[in-house]
Amino acid sequence: QVQLVESGGGLVQAGGSLRLSCATSGIIFSINAMGWYRQAPGKQRELVAAITSGGITNYADSVKGRFTISRDNARSTVNLQMNSLKPEDTAVYYCYSQRPGRNKLWGQGTQVTVSS
Repeated sequence: QVQLVESGGGLVQAGGSLRLSCATSGIIFSINAMGWYRQAPGKQRELVAAITSGGITNYADSVKGRFTISRDNARSTVNLQMNSLKPEDTAVYYCYSQRPGRNKLWGQGTQVTVSS
């Protein structure tokens, strides 16, 4: 059974940090691209950060220099370190996994709220 379980969300003041984690099971983690999307109320889901199976990363312009995505193949986990958080980073953050040629698989999401 495939599972993607996010953790680490919460409430933080502007300028603070959070570290999101996504623990996976039931997938061949090492060959999958992994990443994070977010969706704020009334807005479309948007890509935040992604990392290929080879470790190449990609970030939304709005988070470059503040967020860092990493993967731990031994633990089948992907992390998102979020620093210098802004109120506009408030959203539900979703982890995804994508095997080459297949559709994305999604976690249930974790709420991140940044207060001003």
